[in-house]
Amino acid sequence: MASKHPSIAKEDRRVYRGASVDIPFLILILLLLGIGLAVLYSASYAQSEYDTHYRISTRYLQKQAVCAAVGLVGMYLFCRLPAQLWYHLAWPLYGAGIVLLLSVLVIGEEVNGARRWINLAGIQFQPSEIAKFTMILLFARLTRGFGQDAKKFRYGVLGFGTALLGILVPLALEKHLSAIMLMGMVAVVMMFVAGTHPKWLLAGAGAAVVFVILYITFMGYAGDRVTAWLHPEADPGDTGYQILQSLYAIGSGGLFGLGFGKSKQKYLYLPFQYNDYIFAILCEELGLFGALLLIALFAMTILRGYWIALHAIDRFSTVFAAGLVTLIAVQTILNLAVVTNLLPSTGIALPFFSYGGTALAVNLGEMGIVLSISRGRDQIKKQEVIL
Repeated sequence: MASKHPSIAKEDRRVYRGASVDIPFLILILLLLGIGLAVLYSASYAQSEYDTHYRISTRYLQKQAVCAAVGLVGMYLFCRLPAQLWYHLAWPLYGAGIVLLLSVLVIGEEVNGARRWINLAGIQFQPSEIAKFTMILLFARLTRGFGQDAKKFRYGVLGFGTALLGILVPLALEKHLSAIMLMGMVAVVMMFVAGTHPKWLLAGAGAAVVFVILYITFMGYAGDRVTAWLHPEADPGDTGYQILQSLYAIGSGGLFGLGFGKSKQKYLYLPFQYNDYIFAILCEELGLFGALLLIALFAMTILRGYWIALHAIDRFSTVFAAGLVTLIAVQTILNLAVVTNLLPSTGIALPFFSYGGTALAVNLGEMGIVLSISRGRDQIKKQEVIL
């Protein structure tokens, strides 16, 4: 564990209070949020009218906007807090994340055939979104604590692996394969940044492939998704329906799209058109040109996030920021791959676009932490002593 003199802690507080956040990254996040809300309204208003007997066309937009406001407040507050505060909260938050995941098995609500949500006082949230953050935070703390020992099997594999299993086991009990895949990928990237030897990461990747194959073999619904992915035309009225409708939406958009708000597939043809498959509606309305612009915007945001991580003031902040940015990157890549049928359906949402209040608020809060870390980008990196 790295020691820190009280005078250095005071200096950190002065740095975070006086330095400005990274403006390009802030602008990119706000652009993604603004465009995401606009696209969500377009993709969801037909479903909203249907669900409210044609009384309200903004049902989903209103809920998302409230969560966006909460997330923006969180982003502002978190960007004012020194990253070192999170270092001290890593273990308590990790424990709380595991408790929340386990509580889903007892008091969780079933939505669309999956028990992954908790409802408290009328507020529904998904604990796995919080667990992702706590895992990244703990990995960042462990990276700083392990130091050069991360190259050794005992620390770089067993140390990180044990922490990862604490989150993955409850997710496996929930049958939450998409979250398992996502967190496994983020963990591999963070372990690589921490210094784990590549041979162990390759061995872990092989084990993960075996796990996924066994999981699919014994979990019927997952096997159906793979079959629908490979041969959607074989069952166009059931398992292959969503994939085919998504591809119809993308193909009908052409180069420049049908025009914003003019999608046809969103009129209850494409299931989850405002959630996991919102990118298909964007392609239909804005075409290939609009889709490429969105991909470019995500790419710039992710690259700028990694730039902030590389210029962070210390090792913990570097790994912490890299993990949070990687989470956005992996979610984006997997979602786009699923919508275009490059991968089987995973249930992973598109950050800042897909409907989901917990995910949006947590993502914005996480970006606030990256902005906080960016305040130290012009400072000299600290030499940390590992005890």
